[in-house]
Amino acid sequence: MDLADLLARERRARLAAERLLELKQAELFEANRKLAAHARHLSEEVIEKREEAQALRAQSEAARCELENMRGEVLIARRRLWESIDAISDGFAVFDPDNVMVAANAAFLAPFDGLESVGPGIAYDDLLRLAVEEGVVDIGSRRPAEWIETMRLRWREDRIAPITLRLYNGIYIRLTERRTPGGDTVLLALNITQTMRRERELNEARRRAEAASRAKSAFLANMSHELRTPMNGVLGMADLLADTALDDDQRLYVDTIRSSSEALLVLINDVLDYSKIEAERLVLHPEPFDLERCIQEVLVLMQATVQGRPVELGLDYDIFAPTGFIGDPGRIRQVLTNIIGNAVKFTEAGHVLVRVTGKPAGENEAFGLHITVEDTGVGIPPDKLEHIFGEFNQVEDERNRRFEGTGLGLAITRRLVTMMGGEIWVESAPGEGSVFGVKLMLPPARAERPEPLALPPWLGTVCLAGLGRLDAIIAERQLSALGAETRALRHWREAPANASRREDVLVLGIGTEEDAAAILSDLRQSGFAGHVVLCAPGEGTAPACNDARMSRLAAPLRRSALAELLASLPDPAENATSERAQDTPANGEEGRKPSAPPRAMRVLAAEDNATNRLVFERLVRRLDLDLTFACDGAEAVEKFESFRPDLVFMDISMPEVDGKEATRRIRAIEAREGLGRTPIVALTAHAMPGDAEEILAAGLDHYLTKPLRKPAIFEAIAAHCPPECRPPEPPAAPAGEDPPPPAVAHPTPPGPGLSP
Repeated sequence: MDLADLLARERRARLAAERLLELKQAELFEANRKLAAHARHLSEEVIEKREEAQALRAQSEAARCELENMRGEVLIARRRLWESIDAISDGFAVFDPDNVMVAANAAFLAPFDGLESVGPGIAYDDLLRLAVEEGVVDIGSRRPAEWIETMRLRWREDRIAPITLRLYNGIYIRLTERRTPGGDTVLLALNITQTMRRERELNEARRRAEAASRAKSAFLANMSHELRTPMNGVLGMADLLADTALDDDQRLYVDTIRSSSEALLVLINDVLDYSKIEAERLVLHPEPFDLERCIQEVLVLMQATVQGRPVELGLDYDIFAPTGFIGDPGRIRQVLTNIIGNAVKFTEAGHVLVRVTGKPAGENEAFGLHITVEDTGVGIPPDKLEHIFGEFNQVEDERNRRFEGTGLGLAITRRLVTMMGGEIWVESAPGEGSVFGVKLMLPPARAERPEPLALPPWLGTVCLAGLGRLDAIIAERQLSALGAETRALRHWREAPANASRREDVLVLGIGTEEDAAAILSDLRQSGFAGHVVLCAPGEGTAPACNDARMSRLAAPLRRSALAELLASLPDPAENATSERAQDTPANGEEGRKPSAPPRAMRVLAAEDNATNRLVFERLVRRLDLDLTFACDGAEAVEKFESFRPDLVFMDISMPEVDGKEATRRIRAIEAREGLGRTPIVALTAHAMPGDAEEILAAGLDHYLTKPLRKPAIFEAIAAHCPPECRPPEPPAAPAGEDPPPPAVAHPTPPGPGLSP
């Protein structure tokens, strides 16, 4: 090989080595570059990790400090909790699911003082055994094993019922246990010694209060009976004496005795009613009743009170409102009597108007009634409006001091209205009068709607003559609402000259038979052929009228009574035709009279008080009765068998055999002999709560309290008169004839201190 080739080869090898070197240098450079970049990245990561480590060290240090703080707080809270639990007087303990005590406070461990084994770690069963063996718990007469077993069974229940234990030192504790979700049992032992002592004191106070209440009730019942018995004699004799011929002074004395006795009776009734309400023994007895008639009866009773005073009593009952409701008629009547009586008492001149409005609360639901009593009396100062509803409260001023009263009437009224679910209010101004209002929700007496009032088509004009201003205004408005034409005359004497059309109906305010006879004669002479309605205060006090074209009503007028009377009137043209037909008697009928019933009604009265026997005999002496008396219950039973009365009046408080026992014996006789039930009416001075129910449960049919009043006695006799007997109250004898003979009374011993 020549040198040129060798040099060329070396040069090529050198160039290749240079290129290879360059390549390796480039690779090394790239590797160095990458290594530098990786080194930089690692440095950054190291820095970040160092920073993170520093942060974690800081967090760890903070967490360690916080943990230390929390541990301290927990220790403090635990110490405070147990110090608080230890400080309370009630026992506290915790048992684990194995019924082993975990912790307990000092109050829980105090009864076991001196027993080192009692504390955390003791089992519940061992605790019960030690409590019995060491006498910690007073188990009374029970055997220890029995008591321990009872407590074990109680502990095993899912819901442990509380139990009261008595300790050896007289302390009472109440154990209350609760299960925790983890299975532990928390026990709380409450010291209820003061509660038990207070409960014993309350029981003793209740016993004394009940004894005092029974004593008060017994005292009220006894005093009510003792007061009503002589009151029966006083009021009865005053009523009888008032029916005799008296001069002016004697009548004044009798009226004073009677009014004072009635005032005393009102006081007795108010006190008894208030005692019933206070004892929460007053019970309402709902039943169907006619509200309008109830108000009318109260107003009729008040008519005698306003005699001699220029005071009109009026009733404005909504023409479209029903009258039948379901409620306690006796208590509603008492509310009305109290309110209307107050209005009448404090009204010297003007009027007392009762207005009734209302609207149904919904279909087949209660009816919302608003009853207001408006008067033109002395009025009530604004600061006394609530005062008058308090017990024994009255308005004390110069105008009111002359009016007597107990101050209980309105208090009782408010209580009664509240018991009925109603409201009562008053609006008044001194010197201008007062308006008392009562709001009641009462269900209608019938589910169906009442027939609307309507007047006959032939009726043209109704003439009102001589009625009071209120009656005339109310009647005009109500009749106009029914479609009738009305006109009013100031005085009934103007009627003959103004009533010429035969379709007219005349409503005349006349109070005496002489006035009625005079005006009717004048009407016949004037050719009036319509119907005449005589209107006078009080039921049944209007003059008697035998003409078919005449009727009578009581004042104040009831809108239903007047409308129903007008609706029942026949057409005057048809009435005239029937009258002409009646004027010609049928053959053989002239002079024929019905035969009288064969006998008088037999009445037996059992009464041990001689004065009351005399009062009763005098009250019924004008009735056509066959009357006999019994002086005690045993004699009443004997006379029942021999006399066979149609009606028995039975006193309740009689010696040896009282009225209830006598009634039971009479009912036994009726059952044994197959007799019909004889009506027996209680005449008693017992008027306390429950007396009526107890008396009626003995077999009596009715209940009347003393003092005896003639209308109630007459009503009971008339209601039970058998068809085969003569009417007990014969019709009044025509003028110039002798009155009917008095009742036949079989003689009875007069009793000590009483002349025959």
